[in-house]
Amino acid sequence: MSPIEFNGLFSDDEQEKKAPESDMRWYVIHTYSTYENKVKQYLESKMENSDLGRMVSKIVIPMVEETVYKDGKEKTELKKAFPGYVLIKMCYTKESWYTVRNTPGVTGFVGPDPMNPTPLTPEEVRALNVDIDDISDEIYVDAFNPGDRISIISGPLAGNEGTVEAVLAEKKCVKANVSMFGRKISAELEYTQIELADD
Repeated sequence: MSPIEFNGLFSDDEQEKKAPESDMRWYVIHTYSTYENKVKQYLESKMENSDLGRMVSKIVIPMVEETVYKDGKEKTELKKAFPGYVLIKMCYTKESWYTVRNTPGVTGFVGPDPMNPTPLTPEEVRALNVDIDDISDEIYVDAFNPGDRISIISGPLAGNEGTVEAVLAEKKCVKANVSMFGRKISAELEYTQIELADD
């Protein structure tokens, strides 16, 4: 079942109005394993191309720093704090629920009644130990370094692996060597399209 389109459900005046921030609450979406970035990217695209943008203010994949040791060197990496979960700040309506619930990769809202999800309380938000109001794509800047092996998880090159050549922070992407059809090609990939490859 494809997600509902909001276009046409509201008058022109209503479409221009964004739901007030005071009506926005944080909800937790459960996703298939490794689909967190795809879900975020899909919903952000819907926000730009449909009326979902007036009902949602932020979509976040909480990240935490983790110290790892590679080749005898200490390195800090960003990992998903809650694999399989995405946070969304939105105004709950039947339409917004339907669109989010029917997003590819989403299995449902977290809560006792998935049809009428319960927003996180301020205490629960604080207990996440992440400052979700300040999280943006900038969290990815230090996540990738030249020489890192990456997996491409979305876009036309999804399913391939590559090696980071350079981090282009100003463009929020990396330049990488990607192996395709037995040869290497150079490609620019957005932070949200890649993740560090498993060793």
